Amino acid sequence: MLNFLKDFESKLGIKITCSQETEPLGTAGPLALARDKLIDGSGEPFFVLNSDVISEYPFAELIRFHKSRGSEATIMVDRFVEKPRIFVGNKINAGIYLLNPSVLDRIELKPTSIEKEVFPKIAADGKLHAMVLPGFWMDIGQPKDYITGLRLYLEATRRRKPYKLAVGPHIVGNVLVHETAVIGEGCLIGPDVAIGPGCVVEDGVRLSRCTVMRAARIKKHSCISGSIIGWHSTVGQWARVENMTILGEDVHVCDEVYSNGGVVLPHKEIKSSILNPAIVM
Repeated sequence: MLNFLKDFESKLGIKITCSQETEPLGTAGPLALARDKLIDGSGEPFFVLNSDVISEYPFAELIRFHKSRGSEATIMVDRFVEKPRIFVGNKINAGIYLLNPSVLDRIELKPTSIEKEVFPKIAADGKLHAMVLPGFWMDIGQPKDYITGLRLYLEATRRRKPYKLAVGPHIVGNVLVHETAVIGEGCLIGPDVAIGPGCVVEDGVRLSRCTVMRAARIKKHSCISGSIIGWHSTVGQWARVENMTILGEDVHVCDEVYSNGGVVLPHKEIKSSILNPAIVM
């Protein structure tokens, strides 16, 4: 994670400071731990985001809503979700908050739930508001939800920034291909596919509803559907990978192997087929 963030520091030209827990502190305790990093003396509110959600992140609209109501804390809520976790009234907490620095005075450095212990006190003071999230939202903490979130993200990209999507006779539906990825001849890619930087997709490959992460290689005539291919992994020639197969980092699936829902931990070589969903350690 730290290495990933360092890459984005250079890419975006910003400074990213990490605050690391030595013990679980819940959803509010980490804010107390990072207090000195969050307060810059301006008195301006700051965002708190759950890392396992995806949306269009309407930050400007949230700031306007928050300030127009004199809120101490504003929760962004979604209209509907398949697996609700925390409700706000009759809507779901989307895990996107805008908080005034004064909220930190309500949080002790100990395991604390912001949803169950902090927000109710702010609400009792009449300083908590909820804004309905425009656009899409998805909790992507589980692999199958990640694939759904990818579809929603690509649909939103089609509406808002269609120029970012791949086009061509080998593309079906919404597909995102990094500029450094290499795509071979005779491939059919899509719908709902994301191909990361440095990936190589060889000739005759079929990809649908999947993510191929950084520096992965998909060899000739293989077929991948409804799956996630991890960083630096390889899928062999004529292999078939489907049904929410998850390959961790540096996993190598040999030629002509079939994976039906295999979840493979990093740094493994798969020489024989996985016929039923299973974890390969």
